[in-house]
Amino acid sequence: MTDFEALYRRDPDPWAVRTSWYERRKRAVLMATLPREDYRYALELGCGTGEATRLLASRCAAVHVADGSPTAIARCGQAMARDGMSNVQLDVLQLPASWPLQAGDSADLIVVSELAYYFPDQDLETFFIRCLQSLAVGGDWVMCHYKAQFDDRCQATSRIHDAIDDFAGLRRIVAHDDECFRLDIWRRHQGAFA
Repeated sequence: MTDFEALYRRDPDPWAVRTSWYERRKRAVLMATLPREDYRYALELGCGTGEATRLLASRCAAVHVADGSPTAIARCGQAMARDGMSNVQLDVLQLPASWPLQAGDSADLIVVSELAYYFPDQDLETFFIRCLQSLAVGGDWVMCHYKAQFDDRCQATSRIHDAIDDFAGLRRIVAHDDECFRLDIWRRHQGAFA
């Protein structure tokens, strides 16, 4: 997998998440498509420096974020402290081998943005299973990914998103697909996952 820690040590914002129109627009679309105004407990996987975390924290009672880069998590924590947001829990974790929730814990919102395409097949399958196990009944799972090809991509965006449609117990409730990114939201209903 890409060495995200090295990227964040070289550049405080390696993808211009704070300033680029693509990133600002994507966050606005993500927040506008969330079907609920408020959530109890959100899990944001691959939070980076916390630009989306700020927005999620304003709509969620609690947000638990995880990223593999200690530098990114430190910057995210600094941003939350500057904004006076005390409802965010931060973890440095190598996903999917480590996971932020304990068995039996669940989130009513899971947000995955610009992350899943870095996983090779076996890790992607593990990641999906862990997301499914962490999603509360009635909870919403957001997947948002850039569509263009790039060097360290392991998975096509369409493959990732289409695979989630195959899981029993989920129903896609939002679909946004434009020339730059794809954003889908699934809701978990009663029933076992396949």
